[in-house]
Amino acid sequence: MPTPARAVLEVIALDVEDAIAARAGGADRLEVVADMAADGLTPGVRVVAGIREAVEIPARVMVRRADGFAAGDVEGLVRAVRELRAAGAEEFVLGFLAEHGGPDVDAVERVVDALDGYPWTFHRAIDRAVDRDALRKQLADLPGLDTYLTAGSAEGVDDGLPVLLAEAGRSGEPGYTQRLLVGGGLRLDHVPTLRAGGVDAFHVGGAVRPGGWSAPVSAEAVREWRTALDARGLSGGSGPG
Repeated sequence: MPTPARAVLEVIALDVEDAIAARAGGADRLEVVADMAADGLTPGVRVVAGIREAVEIPARVMVRRADGFAAGDVEGLVRAVRELRAAGAEEFVLGFLAEHGGPDVDAVERVVDALDGYPWTFHRAIDRAVDRDALRKQLADLPGLDTYLTAGSAEGVDDGLPVLLAEAGRSGEPGYTQRLLVGGGLRLDHVPTLRAGGVDAFHVGGAVRPGGWSAPVSAEAVREWRTALDARGLSGGSGPG
């Protein structure tokens, strides 16, 4: 399978400082979140507005108000979307599961309706779904859905690599037209195999924060990932993504 000329590199940003460093290191896009202790929640509107003013690269904003994958207060999520759009957000990240382990289609549809056609990513809730294939096919026709953020497994890329490669090989099939954005325990040594398998988008967070989540994004660390993705044939290791 031909390897794309340039892969997308998405970096988690908690604030303006992170956004500026990510851009300086060569990130193509940001995922803007708050509270990584809860795996990423909806950021404040001031943070979003500040990032949109500070950098020109696209920024996908998390729509998630509580830890876990239940939607919770859907009306509150819809209000948050409206506030985020007013602050300049034009791309989003979301994903909700029902008690049976399938997608909470009603909650997703209500939030997506508030996006009004803006592009969005279904996040790693897919890695907790009881049936990934069924989830993809249930959500396939929702407006704006263009990406799945996934490690292929709830345990991370090490465990999920076979699933990721299999799904990359199904690109273009019904339910598989969305881009595969790989993140969750992602390391640099995964890159050659994923790139060779047709994966062209990568998502990193902790891997570009040498000082941990209490420290800012390192532009140098982002640049290392940018170089690796552009090199295609790199081998080597790094911290978890």
